[in-house]
Amino acid sequence: MFDRLFIFDTTLRDGEQVPGCQLNTVEKIQVAKALEGLGVDIIEAGFPVSSPGDFNSVVEISKAVTWPTICALTRAVEKDIVVAAEALQYAKKKRIHTGIGTSDYHIKYKFNSTREEIIERAVAAVKLAKKYVEDVEFYAEDAGRSDNEYLARVIEAVIKAGATVVNIPDTTGYCLPEQYGQKIKYLTEHVKGIEKVVISTHCHNDLGMATANTVSGVLNGARQVEVTVNGIGERAGNTSLEEVSMIFKSHKDLGIDTNINTTKIYGISRMVSSLMNMPVQPNKAIVGRNAFAHSSGIHQDGVLKNRESYEIIDPKDVGIDENSIVLTARSGHAALKHRLEALGVNLDKDRLDKAYEEFLKLADKKKDIKDDDVLMLVGKERSDNNRIKLEYLQVTSGVGLKAVASIGLNIAGECFEAASSGNGPVDAAIKALKRIIRRQMTLQEFLIQAITKGSDDVGKVHMQVEYEGVNYYGFSANTDIVAASVEAYIDAINKFVK
Repeated sequence: MFDRLFIFDTTLRDGEQVPGCQLNTVEKIQVAKALEGLGVDIIEAGFPVSSPGDFNSVVEISKAVTWPTICALTRAVEKDIVVAAEALQYAKKKRIHTGIGTSDYHIKYKFNSTREEIIERAVAAVKLAKKYVEDVEFYAEDAGRSDNEYLARVIEAVIKAGATVVNIPDTTGYCLPEQYGQKIKYLTEHVKGIEKVVISTHCHNDLGMATANTVSGVLNGARQVEVTVNGIGERAGNTSLEEVSMIFKSHKDLGIDTNINTTKIYGISRMVSSLMNMPVQPNKAIVGRNAFAHSSGIHQDGVLKNRESYEIIDPKDVGIDENSIVLTARSGHAALKHRLEALGVNLDKDRLDKAYEEFLKLADKKKDIKDDDVLMLVGKERSDNNRIKLEYLQVTSGVGLKAVASIGLNIAGECFEAASSGNGPVDAAIKALKRIIRRQMTLQEFLIQAITKGSDDVGKVHMQVEYEGVNYYGFSANTDIVAASVEAYIDAINKFVK
């Protein structure tokens, strides 16, 4: 007999708070539908009162998905709760997630309040949310650093007020696994009525212990885990959905089961990485490029003789098909469509045709087309409507030569050209670009990452550009790293030039 563990995904709320990872509503719906296909129980779709965009996303996601519960975040503030209820009006199953800080750090410094006033505000928020929805989750922010006795009082009060789920966040990622597990156990033993609600974990990864803390919480009585795809989230990130799912699938002796279809993990991991422009580190557990790679001769010998010698997970269990169709310049529309669908991307005929044209151009440049290359093509197709586009770029550089760049931009249908020299090809190209776009912009961050391996590699470039005191993020990928750098700069500019 297995205990059911509910998966609460907050990729679209906590995950999207990462600078540069913001999605539009269409992209959020794409992720939400993929999460539904993955088997996620609850989707936290956004924080409706924070912006019209977040409000609209919760509305549209509520319409787009069928069986998962749609959750909207609020503070313990009346307006937040009223707006969240309005945003959830179309959800088949709806939940309001409200709460307040319970640690002395929050009570004293954030709210300038008292413990008793915090309990009153918590109870009032839950009672108000209960007027709009039956399913109310309460979060005790910074529970990881909260006094257990006081935390138990708060939780008992909100249960009496009608909470159906109580969330015990390690908001700062401070707890050790044993401490966090003991905190959950303390609540199960000291809170009257705790057996009537679901206890939830929400752990951050500031000290690298989010997954360990989450598992410890489950082993001590929690039956909901709040996670994100690829572990993305504020600061060092959140608990990783794929890690928790595969831990309990691998350790069946723990008697914990989820509804996750693990064969879809790799596809949604790559899709989220591409849409949010957040590369997955190569050594990332479960979904990293090297997760199932073996370079040691001893390891290779062992795996060839018996996979389980060095692999506790079959790659196919997380959607990595070792016999997948290899894409080349001779692949047709059907092969590209099949690979995109495996990665959770469904395109209509017109968009597929455009992506296929770009695919053929890339396939002529590099012999080995990887999943990230395919997703990059889709990302390029999404940027077709940008106001500023790169028409051409010509760069001359070399040992003993000064780099010179000529550039042509299409701005709202009109062509502009400029040239400049610089300290290297990228510097020359960006200086030429700035001669056309005459704005006081400052390049704050410039990151180049190799997507695959080899001399025909696709490089992915991240740019952070400051304009009028605000940071804008640009991204691009190309086999030509100078072109990728310019395209990323243009991508950032398109976000503030109207």
